[in-house]
Amino acid sequence: METLQIIIPERMIDKRVDLALSEMLPDYSRSKVTAWIKSGDALINKKKFKPKDKVSGNEMVFLTLTQKDNNYWLPEKIDLNIVYEDDHIIVINKPFGLVTHPGAGNLNGTLANALLYHDSSLSSLDRSGIVHRLDKNTSGLMVVSKNLKSQKFLVEQLQNHLVEREYSAIVYGHMISGGSINEPIGRDSKDRVKQTISANGKEAISHYRVIDRFKSHTHVKVVLETGRTHQIRVHLSHIGHPLIGDPMYGGRVRFPKKANTKLKHTLSHFDRHALHSKKLTLDHPATGESMTWKANLPDDMQVLLSSLKEFD
Repeated sequence: METLQIIIPERMIDKRVDLALSEMLPDYSRSKVTAWIKSGDALINKKKFKPKDKVSGNEMVFLTLTQKDNNYWLPEKIDLNIVYEDDHIIVINKPFGLVTHPGAGNLNGTLANALLYHDSSLSSLDRSGIVHRLDKNTSGLMVVSKNLKSQKFLVEQLQNHLVEREYSAIVYGHMISGGSINEPIGRDSKDRVKQTISANGKEAISHYRVIDRFKSHTHVKVVLETGRTHQIRVHLSHIGHPLIGDPMYGGRVRFPKKANTKLKHTLSHFDRHALHSKKLTLDHPATGESMTWKANLPDDMQVLLSSLKEFD
């Protein structure tokens, strides 16, 4: 049994508490959240409340999880590439193939399990201190909070678009210039695993700039203004430039005309989407100092770029 402490942000004022908590705890169903409230496992300022009560802002929720609720969030000895750490935050360079936290189909072996092994005190924080996520097959920089104050600060920074996240992506097609994509994203009604452009979705804004052009592909920089699930993958696919190695949003592998054997082999064996979180800038939660970290492109993306340049 463990107790999580969660602060409901002011942006959720006047929302029903059960809806607010469901949004903040995406790994659990709304019915599960409601059951916690009714059983008294979820308390506000250590007092019982009703699911329909309204948020007033900055309430402290104490949530008691039983082993049954949280039985997958166990410490595991998994190597972490820690770029920076102090008493307040950890910045990690996540490899592709590592899931951020346990969920359906990935019950262990995740970043969250690794973090709990690295620092057992993170068990007191929602999602082991993780405040944003990268897809399993996206590599690169992530920030993790180490205490409740830092977690609240970072969540608010992300919600207010004050954390700069820069990505490198390699896409199909020859882009002429950069631009911005402002298209709302929501869950695909026909495939619940996918996201799609939807008028009823949440605001999603991405800015992109060309780094290098090849005959049939482009290396681009993408800066996120919002952070929706699969945002870059959906947005770039929407404008006709899906990521290499992303069958969900880009379909089957495509080869340029007269592609040589080496390039065909590289493209067909690139087994994850070509997306890397390259640069992270944020204000430190304790000092307020602006801090920036960078992570070089991983080897597989460098090999891909080399193959594209050789063919160019």
